Formats: sequence, structure tokens, C-alpha cells
Amino acid sequence: MSDCRSKLARLARPLLGGLAGGWLAIASAQATVPAAQSDPELRSVVQQAIAQAQCFADKYDSAVWYTLMEPRMRRFVADHDERIAILRTVYCETHRTNASALPPGLVLAILEVESRFDRWAVSSAGAVGLMQVMPFWPERLGMRRSELVTVDANVRMGCAILRFYLDRERRDVRRALEYYNGSVGRRDYPDRVIVRWTNYWNGADDLGRTALKPS
Repeated sequence: MSDCRSKLARLARPLLGGLAGGWLAIASAQATVPAAQSDPELRSVVQQAIAQAQCFADKYDSAVWYTLMEPRMRRFVADHDERIAILRTVYCETHRTNASALPPGLVLAILEVESRFDRWAVSSAGAVGLMQVMPFWPERLGMRRSELVTVDANVRMGCAILRFYLDRERRDVRRALEYYNGSVGRRDYPDRVIVRWTNYWNGADDLGRTALKPS
């Protein structure tokens, strides 16, 4: 009976305790799920992305892009300022100078599938925020865990991780998505992301100029 109570208490913490309680459940979950986003080489990649926290967007192209994408975001994010913050960060992080191509539409599809654009989302595996970044990242980077639920930090880390896997997997989108999600060898997650990328966010990719396409 005591074992049952203990298990129920652990499951109830994220619901009853809000985000603070959620962190307690995350700690125990990490020990039982396959490690995602944990490649040793990733630390320097994400650290560099955080250090270069600035926007590289072309003003004209970004203005056109916002005009096209903002109406599509309204079904997911009610608050205007938050919609713009998400779009701005996605555009900037996918247009980093001297970095490999990262399609904005792919990132928006990941945001939808991972969290439905909810920056407070916490998964059963312990991933947090818009792009469902694993909670060990703030500790590795000298950041606060609370930064995982901010738009800028979460999207910046998520894009750095995604770009790393795309580069390592030689631009194989499906393989990169499997590693990002921690579901290597399973098609469900990459299929869902690619369907949303091609069917809903297909107009997001640099007005048709991004070279990387779904495989």
C-alpha cells in the first residue's frame, strides 16, 4: 500500500504543485527514460548559441515573413506579444550568420508537435518549454532552470540542438528528428513533424529559398 501511495504522489506532483512540483517529477523521470539531447559534443554547441544571443535577420525579409506567419500563429497563441516574440526568436535563430541552414518552417512544426507553443509544457520524460528542451541544460550552461520556460532561451537551445543533429546526420531530417526527440528507430515523431512542416508551415521557409526540404 505504501508503494502505491508513493507512486501516486510522484504522479500528482506536476499537477498539484505547478511548475515547482514538476521539477521534482522530472528528476525521477530522467533515470528511467532514454537519454535525449545528451550527446557530449552538444554542450559547446549550445553554449555558443547562448553566448551569441542576438538577431541576424534581414529587416525586409523578416517583415514579410512576420506578415505571413503571424496570422497562422493566432490559433495557437492568443497573446499578440508572445506570438511576435516566438516568431522573432525562430526567425533569428534560423538565420544565424556562418551557421548551416535551418528551415523556420521545420522549427515551427517542432514547436507545434512538441508543445503546441505552450512555454510552460513539461513532458512525461521531463522535457520543458516550447521546444521541449531537457532540464539538464541550464545546469550545464550555468543558467537558471526557470529560463527554460522563457521564449528566447528555450528556442535558442532547441535550435542549436536541432542544427547539431542535422549537421551530424548529413541533413537527414528524419534521423535528426529521431535524435532530437530521443526516439531513434521510430517513425511516429518525425512523421508528425514533417506532416505539419509540409502541410501547415510550408510557407515559412525563407519565402521558398531554403535549400533543406523534407526527405
